[in-house]
Amino acid sequence: MVENYTEKHDVVVVGGGAAGLMCAATAAARGRSVVLLEHNRKPGAKILISGGGRCNFTNQDTTAAAYLSENPHFAKSALSRYTPWDFMDMLARHGVTWHEKTLGQLFCDQGAKRILEVLLRECEDAGAEVRTGTGVKSVQCRNGHYEVATSSGLLQASSLVVATGGLSIPKMGATSFAYDIARQFSIPVTEPAPALVPFTFADTDLAFMKSLAGVATDCVVSLGAATFRENLLFTHRGLSGPAILQISSYWSSGKAITVNLLPDEPDALLWLRTTREGRPKAGLKSILAERLPSRLAEAVADHWPGPIGTMSNKVLATVAQRLVSWQLTPSGTEGFAKAEVTRGGVSTAALSSKTLEAKTQAGLYFIGEAVDVTGWLGGYNFQWAWASGWAAAQDL
Repeated sequence: MVENYTEKHDVVVVGGGAAGLMCAATAAARGRSVVLLEHNRKPGAKILISGGGRCNFTNQDTTAAAYLSENPHFAKSALSRYTPWDFMDMLARHGVTWHEKTLGQLFCDQGAKRILEVLLRECEDAGAEVRTGTGVKSVQCRNGHYEVATSSGLLQASSLVVATGGLSIPKMGATSFAYDIARQFSIPVTEPAPALVPFTFADTDLAFMKSLAGVATDCVVSLGAATFRENLLFTHRGLSGPAILQISSYWSSGKAITVNLLPDEPDALLWLRTTREGRPKAGLKSILAERLPSRLAEAVADHWPGPIGTMSNKVLATVAQRLVSWQLTPSGTEGFAKAEVTRGGVSTAALSSKTLEAKTQAGLYFIGEAVDVTGWLGGYNFQWAWASGWAAAQDL
């Protein structure tokens, strides 16, 4: 019974990642009694590995267009009310500095650990209690209050915030907790899938990629209307690198991606024909090596030996197509084990875009990666974590 609970709070936040810490600190600063539960021994595991330890904490070009969701408009409200500049203001108050690496991506000069320290300090200063090594055994809602049974005792709160993320990187503690709680309260879940994840290939495509493992090159990768220009990396299992991770969020089984290895060449066929006229004795390998990494140039040219002067217009057209419209069909992905984030999650149709509260379950909120809002690579997912955590806290 409720009377037996010795510990009562206004808010229980489950999940000590980016969204959970942001929500707990913000809600506590508004005068709420907040306890945050993290089942790992330490909070912020994914923050610490972000950006190779430098933490790509936001993107200054953030707009809702950089997010995938069944409702592409859902993220607009939170993102417009808590912007990258708001988060930067908070960091600046703590003496944190940053730099732009590329494409609006902001990295912390003092490293990812400093970002986590700031969030924990914000929680401490506001009076939000962060409990680590505390798992949740069950959740019940009785008489308008949430009863949370944990590995260290029973809690009661009028509001429960689920910020436990998705299924990506299970070795760091990822679980299906958010989806389980959603389904417990009859809240729909959009099927989770790995996103920002390397592709795997089979047969001849894989043999080609294995021979080039470790080679990276600037390219444009596209699938339907989605197009990204960044580096591609060949691996022993297939393809990775920022361009591939980006397009993977749009991919589904059986779809082909298109790779343009010469993104700065407006007409590859004209370039090859002009080169043939001016340098007929040159080999294709040496010509391609002027635009591509040498190993990649050699691998592509192996299909067309001999001097370029001996190649017909039809052959050059085939070469050009391989260079600028290379069609590849992945056999799969590296899965949740290597996915940076999870696509899908708690359905946006079931949540308020302003508050992140469940429409049919008062006092229950879902924020961050747990929700069907998936950002591009480059700080966008952290910005959604900050914004959604802040937005929910305004309603607690």
